[in-house]
Amino acid sequence: MNNKAIEEIKEKLARQELVLFIGAGIPKCIGLPDWQGLIDYIARELGYETDIFKSLGNYPTLIEYYSIRKGGVDSLVEWMRKNWLIDETIVETSKIYDNLVGLGCKRIYTTNYEDSIEKAHDWKKVDYVSIATIQDFVGIRPEATQIIKFHGDLIRSTNLLLTESDYFRRLDFESPLDIKLRSDIIGKSVLFLGYSLTDINMRYLIYKLNSLWKDVADKPRSYIFLASPNPIGSAVFESWGITPIVGTGIDRKENMENFLASLVAE
Repeated sequence: MNNKAIEEIKEKLARQELVLFIGAGIPKCIGLPDWQGLIDYIARELGYETDIFKSLGNYPTLIEYYSIRKGGVDSLVEWMRKNWLIDETIVETSKIYDNLVGLGCKRIYTTNYEDSIEKAHDWKKVDYVSIATIQDFVGIRPEATQIIKFHGDLIRSTNLLLTESDYFRRLDFESPLDIKLRSDIIGKSVLFLGYSLTDINMRYLIYKLNSLWKDVADKPRSYIFLASPNPIGSAVFESWGITPIVGTGIDRKENMENFLASLVAE
């Protein structure tokens, strides 16, 4: 792994100069379905072979089609609530979630909809506030860790970004969460965990962040951990101004565990 980048990240964490972005690869490590599992379910519901259905559009477009066919996404959200929520005992036995909380990062953004990050903070008895709407900004305790549900909160079925139309509506960067993001990343680095080059959320976030940084000549260095070697992904992320840190083994979960452990090690 990139030891120089790891030391930089540790220094930024110590100075509270790092913002975390957590994607679907993190809860997948404890058995939660990812986007592919969601699209597989939609394909079956609509009577398609899964591989054929996936070839017909990107994930938000396919969910948009589901919404058109079903007259909305209520039944999909109900399925997600049943299948994407996980027992806290599974979180409590996860080295990944243990070390995520151990990083001590005060700003944690996630494009995931479920509550595994909150459950990890409950388990470790770390004070936090979950933010998904403008109402959640009221009375934020200054010392609490902020978990920002950037694409909505499945528990409350609040502000969920699922369909292509949902994403387009957010492209103006003027929602309360977008304004908060602009404030939080000023002068700070970003560490992406649980994302890949094929993740639509990742590409969307990079586009947003590059738009926010476009007039900054000396922007802080940002990083992404890739749980398995991917020379194409590494090259593309570097072209986007993001330093890749790559796991060295074949076990993606173990690589993520080792990387996070290296960040909390004294």
